[in-house]
Amino acid sequence: MTKLKITKKVSTALINSLGAGVVPRVGLEQIAVGREKELKSLLQNLDDIAEGVAAFRFVIGNYGSGKSFMLQLIRNRAMEQGFIVADADLSWERRLAGGKNEGLATYRELMSHLATKTRPDGGALVSILEGWINKIQQEVAKETGMRPNDDGFDDQVEEKIREIVQSIEDLVHGFDFGTVIVAYWRGYRLDDNDLKNAALRWLRGEFSTKSEAKAALGVRIIIDDESWYDYIKLTAKFVAEIGYKGLLVLLDEAVHLYQISPTVTREKNYNRLLGMFNDTMQCKAEHLGIFIGGTTKFLEDPNRGLFADAAWRRRTQESRFATQAGVQEQMGPVMRLNPLTEEEILKLLQSLTEIHAINFGYEKILTTRHLKDFVKEIVNRLGAEALLTPGEIVRDFISVLNIVYQNKNISFNELIHGANFKPTVVGKDVDVDEEDAEEFSL
Repeated sequence: MTKLKITKKVSTALINSLGAGVVPRVGLEQIAVGREKELKSLLQNLDDIAEGVAAFRFVIGNYGSGKSFMLQLIRNRAMEQGFIVADADLSWERRLAGGKNEGLATYRELMSHLATKTRPDGGALVSILEGWINKIQQEVAKETGMRPNDDGFDDQVEEKIREIVQSIEDLVHGFDFGTVIVAYWRGYRLDDNDLKNAALRWLRGEFSTKSEAKAALGVRIIIDDESWYDYIKLTAKFVAEIGYKGLLVLLDEAVHLYQISPTVTREKNYNRLLGMFNDTMQCKAEHLGIFIGGTTKFLEDPNRGLFADAAWRRRTQESRFATQAGVQEQMGPVMRLNPLTEEEILKLLQSLTEIHAINFGYEKILTTRHLKDFVKEIVNRLGAEALLTPGEIVRDFISVLNIVYQNKNISFNELIHGANFKPTVVGKDVDVDEEDAEEFSL
């Protein structure tokens, strides 16, 4: 068997994240098992987005089934392929629409999390803009033989910048968006940090009044709760024009929309989501992907879920042909994550065993028999009808590995067969706190 190749930094990040019950940001490919078809489908979406179309996918499953993991995995793949990625978790304060700027709060979160291959941790807006400007400066220098300090060099650069800006001015709010991009360039050209910062604040949706924006930038409009999605589309078009493959937006914890108590507010959010869905499916947006992570209740509850609306049910209900054939339709708008097989769970535990041994520098001692006993013990204690998901197993397994490693007098078998071993149970029917159960899902 080939020894796993993994750096100390990655193994530590994996062990720490998994032990704390959160999805790791790095090293996901080391523990990605049983999702090959799903990943292939999402990667096909990335190919489509790069060609200029748009994509919208729901990633749906029970708690711990892998929604957050899949979104994180495709996030990393997208950055590697040259996309800009923005991700956010929906919450009580961050929705798609609301009476207290909850939609704008989501936009601000997405913009603060803009990430690229070279800036994977977010906060990439400045590097995106300045990297683009530097690229244009290099093009001008190569084409004209001029140097940055030569007279007329900056005029040549601005001409190329305006060519890009003109390509987006026909879109809704495109003129103002372009004006702000040019303002950032002028701040860069004049070494005017106030002007650059004003442009960044506007692009991040941080201006609270139109008069403030007009005074700072000469634009008469600001990004607000009603218009923020239009600027997501503009950003996608813009980043594609400046050399990226497109923009991928990942929104997790959609269960928060399902949990909104006032019917009018909940429906307003569902309608905003429907507008985004229709835009992408009808290719009214370009180079834009929107992937939503949500629970089965969020989608299918006939009273409060999306299925409560006939328009949503018509668009997202599983095909009767797929149901009759007993197969998963991987190319439709809804991707349902089924539980992993026992074989896949064992493969996952084998990977975790090896990563743990590498991280702490000891020889792996657990065998496949040990791992099978671990799964069997969990089933025995939770009941044969238990629906085992990675999120319910991994944190317990990492804890067991830690205990055995730190306490040489305790054997693996003694620990898992002991009376005090109580597997973590993730609630299945909780409404208010179900997002906490979903915080970690492989």
